[in-house]
Amino acid sequence: MTESINEIKEQLKQVNDLNSDLILKYSQDSRIGVQKLITQTKKRIKKFDDQKAAFQERLKFERDFWSKGIEIVAGVDEVGRGPLAGPVVTCAVVLPEDFSIYEVNDSKQLSEKKRYELASKIKDKALDYSYGIADNKLIDDINIYEATRVAMKQAVMGLKKTPDELIVDAMQIPVDIDQLRLIKGDAKSASVSAASILAKTYRDDLMKQYDKEYPEYDFANNAGYGTKKHLDALYKYGATPIHRKNFKPVTDLIN
Repeated sequence: MTESINEIKEQLKQVNDLNSDLILKYSQDSRIGVQKLITQTKKRIKKFDDQKAAFQERLKFERDFWSKGIEIVAGVDEVGRGPLAGPVVTCAVVLPEDFSIYEVNDSKQLSEKKRYELASKIKDKALDYSYGIADNKLIDDINIYEATRVAMKQAVMGLKKTPDELIVDAMQIPVDIDQLRLIKGDAKSASVSAASILAKTYRDDLMKQYDKEYPEYDFANNAGYGTKKHLDALYKYGATPIHRKNFKPVTDLIN
């Protein structure tokens, strides 16, 4: 009895190898619907294989350190340097050597839904993670760059064990730990990618809380960045206590 297309579809959902016997078998099936399923399955597997290969490339720095006996490698990243309101949030993440969540990538490359999904998985699999926060007052007092460094130090010092090595997205953290500084590190190191996802979701949650306090500014959707709705509210209602007074156009409005 010939299998139905729906039955074949359910079987192919379980296939993750282009050389699978099922792919070879159903490639001989002349039905157009089956051939479409074969094409879709091959595309899915190819996409997943490419994703795994890219992920393994993002683990090359960590693997190099691990191979030298450097066990505790922490990726560090920040989010929120550009907004007009809210804090800078940083995160330090220590991944295990068997970490294999292939979708972990630069948080900017992911949808909001995917970031939250991956954040939960990272927290479950990471050996350790810690956050650092620099609020808008500190940013105004010592400038955004130095405030980010302070928050990064907080994140690193908050880990249960002092890391043997840090992989950092372009910054120099004021701690006495060896550091590998990578331009666009969140796209080059899985540890930094994981840190970027945790920092982003943590800060987004903070801004959603601020949105309840200051609903006119649409912080839940713009996260403090200068969108039209945010700027319109800023000009209409003025600056809130979480606005960065040294950032234009906030500075222009209060002077």
